[in-house]
Amino acid sequence: MSKTLQAVRGMNDILPDEAEIWEQFEEIIREWLHSYGYRPIRMPIVEPTPLFKRAIGEVTDIVEKEMYSFVDALNGEALTLRPEGTASCVRAAIQHNLLFSQPQRLYYHGPMFRHERPQKGRYRQFHQVGIEALGYEGPDIDAELILMCARLWDDLGLDDIKLEINSLGSAEERATHRAALIAYLEGHQDKLDEDGKRRLYTNPLRILDTKNPDLQAIVEAAPKLMDYLGEESLAHFEGVQTILKDAGIPYRINHRLVRGLDYYNRTVFEWVTTRLGSQGTVCAGGRYDGLVAQLGGKPAPAAGFAMGVERLLSLWVESGNALGRQEPDVYVVHAGDAARRAAFRAAEGLRSAGFSVVLHCGGGSFKSQMKKADASGAPYAVVIGDDEAAAGEVSLKPLLSRGEQVRIPMDVLPETLAERLLGVEDEDGSV
Repeated sequence: MSKTLQAVRGMNDILPDEAEIWEQFEEIIREWLHSYGYRPIRMPIVEPTPLFKRAIGEVTDIVEKEMYSFVDALNGEALTLRPEGTASCVRAAIQHNLLFSQPQRLYYHGPMFRHERPQKGRYRQFHQVGIEALGYEGPDIDAELILMCARLWDDLGLDDIKLEINSLGSAEERATHRAALIAYLEGHQDKLDEDGKRRLYTNPLRILDTKNPDLQAIVEAAPKLMDYLGEESLAHFEGVQTILKDAGIPYRINHRLVRGLDYYNRTVFEWVTTRLGSQGTVCAGGRYDGLVAQLGGKPAPAAGFAMGVERLLSLWVESGNALGRQEPDVYVVHAGDAARRAAFRAAEGLRSAGFSVVLHCGGGSFKSQMKKADASGAPYAVVIGDDEAAAGEVSLKPLLSRGEQVRIPMDVLPETLAERLLGVEDEDGSV
């Protein structure tokens, strides 16, 4: 016997109970983004490999170690499953001239792919919601992105998510700091780990973000990028902070917050939590003014962020605010040929009136069908036998309350069910 096939390690099935929570989350996300004027965009999952090498940087962990890249057997094209969404979104904006006449507020959501060691909150196929504000220059859009996140945490009922911010300045300021950082780290080269030695001359800023406890004292004493920022960068960063303070958003300046992607400049931020272990970042982003030109477009400022759906859902479920399974309004049971035909008419009539209906399929006795009706969570069952069908009637039976079963004409079923459901809600005090 052949071995049962399994999903690829780190790429998970999302089963119905969990998938319903995902859909509820996505509905909240869509309403939240609409309230800030963001419009949806959808990009391919597969992109040309050079897109990510050019955008993310060839000496980053993502490009060096984590991308799922392959050569198309038909035409020899180098392709990659997208590891993040910003490069794809900017590529689409350039390709379709979206920035020709006005700035764009765009969002997307969907799967991303990185070949990492699977663990809680970090998977090889993971999902992100990404927000990109293209064509906006000032600190106001940076601050608005952060305020958006704070509002979402409130909408989801999440606490214990803290904001950390930093400024990476301009490319010229980073170059000056980079030279000073390399000179400093060369003096501690014998103490650097393998990653640190590898990055010393290619991407030394990433050494500041190391999680190696043996290097913490070294990186804490390293030259700080903030000390190398000019008046313009400092004014921009101060402008962001002013808006955050006016809005009452607490934050911490983290001088070691550098982000793992080469395209960032000026404002960077992360929202972090202590409730997910080592995978504590639930949302991260910042400004990337050079990326549009870097990918072949006319120079344009840009900023955005991405949030990890799996991590946020874990927090949302843990908080007790996720709604969980949505039960149907009614379960229709029937026995007999005439009753089965009447049951279809009744079910479709209820759906036309806006009710959620499960129609029993597969046969079985009234007793076995009623067990399934009870298990469905529906507050009412519609019961139809051949005698009800012959009379053009149905029986409406309460499943979650002590009310009496009533027999009514089929054509008044929607109105009667609506009245009964409203009565149940009134008794529960939820209306």
